[in-house]
Amino acid sequence: MNEAKNFNVQSLHDKVPCQNMIAIASGKGGVGKTWLSITLSHALSNLGCRTLLFDGDLGLANVDIQLGLAPNKDMGGVLTGRYALKDAAVRYPEGGFDVLAGRSGSGSLANLPAQRLSHLTSDLANLSGSYDRVILDLGAGIDRTVRQLAAQAQVCLVITTDEPTSLTDAYAFIKLTKMQRPDADLRVIVNMAETEHDGHKTYNTIRKACESFLKITPPLAGIIVKDSKIKEAIRNQTPLLVRYPTSPAAERVEQIARNLLSDR
Repeated sequence: MNEAKNFNVQSLHDKVPCQNMIAIASGKGGVGKTWLSITLSHALSNLGCRTLLFDGDLGLANVDIQLGLAPNKDMGGVLTGRYALKDAAVRYPEGGFDVLAGRSGSGSLANLPAQRLSHLTSDLANLSGSYDRVILDLGAGIDRTVRQLAAQAQVCLVITTDEPTSLTDAYAFIKLTKMQRPDADLRVIVNMAETEHDGHKTYNTIRKACESFLKITPPLAGIIVKDSKIKEAIRNQTPLLVRYPTSPAAERVEQIARNLLSDR
């Protein structure tokens, strides 16, 4: 057990992040991570980026569900060796980006052997060369699969809400990531804020905890105020930027996308 842990930590230290990868993480589920990953991928595509969205929640994948996709190939086939990772990418015409779909309901995929997970991350790094930006929609939590996939990305956007469990779990993700990757570029996005002011309060809560205990200040990447249009778009399995492109939440994500491109 100790050898396995040491191997995993060392592999994270040795991993060189891909400059064009952006991971979307959270300690807790239900904070809007997949919706944000989809909308950010769409926004980057609209800005002229060749974009790939990778559903990294290998056990509880739902990118395809939110997009209303029924791909013939998914990560299940990749991980069992039926076809290569590059051959599983499918085009999502309405958004102008490509999708590597997970495999919903296959919880066993979340517990990949270390060697197979290492091969997957290497293949993903190679495939990233065909795109301007690759968005990794990670699973909730801080398990080995999440951490190793996150180690691929140059930037990691950590999503939180004002719920205590969300803040606690987001802080735990930041803490563990910084322990294993001191140079990790972690940024906070506050989702589902009641108001802009409330969003800043939530950010300041996690910022102060990071400053007090970790001696770091993860920057604020954005605040997304509650928007009823998000649920309507998800219910209709249509991206927000297609169904409600001028909604407040859509405009916030577009600004986040512009900021990500401007500092790279």
